[in-house]
Amino acid sequence: MSFVYVANADAQDISVFRLAFDGALRTCATVTAQSPPQTGRSMLLCLNPDRRFLYAAFLSGGTQFAAATFAIDADSGVLSLMGTMALADTMAYMATDRSGRYLLCASYYGNRVTVNAIGTDGRVGALLQSIATEPKAHCILADVSNRHVLYTSLGGDLVYQQRFDAGTGHLSPHEPPAVSMRPKSGPRFLALSPDGRFVYVNGELDGSISVYPFERATGTLQPRIQTVSLLPTGFTGRAWAADLRMTPNGEYLYASERTSSTLSAFAVDRVSGLLRPVGSVASVQQPRALAIDPEGRYLIAAGQLSNSIMSYAIVPGTGALRALSEYPVGRNPTWIEITGRGFAAAGSIATPMRP
Repeated sequence: MSFVYVANADAQDISVFRLAFDGALRTCATVTAQSPPQTGRSMLLCLNPDRRFLYAAFLSGGTQFAAATFAIDADSGVLSLMGTMALADTMAYMATDRSGRYLLCASYYGNRVTVNAIGTDGRVGALLQSIATEPKAHCILADVSNRHVLYTSLGGDLVYQQRFDAGTGHLSPHEPPAVSMRPKSGPRFLALSPDGRFVYVNGELDGSISVYPFERATGTLQPRIQTVSLLPTGFTGRAWAADLRMTPNGEYLYASERTSSTLSAFAVDRVSGLLRPVGSVASVQQPRALAIDPEGRYLIAAGQLSNSIMSYAIVPGTGALRALSEYPVGRNPTWIEITGRGFAAAGSIATPMRP
């Protein structure tokens, strides 16, 4: 079964849908993360590697952030709260390492990244490390070998490159410890090719995507080989790029842009790593979060101002996006995760807002 989880920041809850083989979504449940909600920051989600646990991070009072651990029922998609752990700061991004033993977080407002332990039972545990960054840390990911970690500083125009000890969860700097990005590009999110050979960085402030070869042995970025625009043709105004996601097979890359409310698609040359624009499509209002199902058949975008999600089919052979349906969710959706390795049978499908 495949299930879609949408974090609604202002409602502080999670909308749960079942994904059918034809891309239709069935409403399953709405799960409260905390009550009464504490609004004012994004709500984050991430899955552990075997998709048995969902982690949700949210403002739990004042400026305190917390991460809740939910067990996922593989048959029904139902979430069961296992516990909540305070985090060191308000967070803009979180992901587990490749083993699922550590939770990696980036704090935009706190200008730091952190590492928390994850217990053998799947629960988020104690803080292990906190590292100061240049302003506005925004994304953190472990590479495919789980021996290196990369993270961004939007305000410093940097991507940090660190050694990662998967036995202890400890981060330590490579040489050089960081790589400068394009000036005033505002590096926001990272996407890694499945074979670990290339890193893609979107610029929130200039609407760009830059391509870097990644030296897997040393864990360091090599000189940039390409920069493309993710902005739609004829764009005017201030760029405000958001999410960046690659299909599981590494064939296509997708980016969201909030000012124009568009999604851009790119075909990826898996030998050279270079991008070829496929085109842009209109999306829900202010699309922030994207997610792609584990089979690489569907993409879902969340509109922060539309309070809805839009599903798209990924056209085989081209990577173009074909709009399917729009569905209502809670207020201010800021993150999406999709679990499972199969699809639900069609039937009992949620009523879409529009096709």
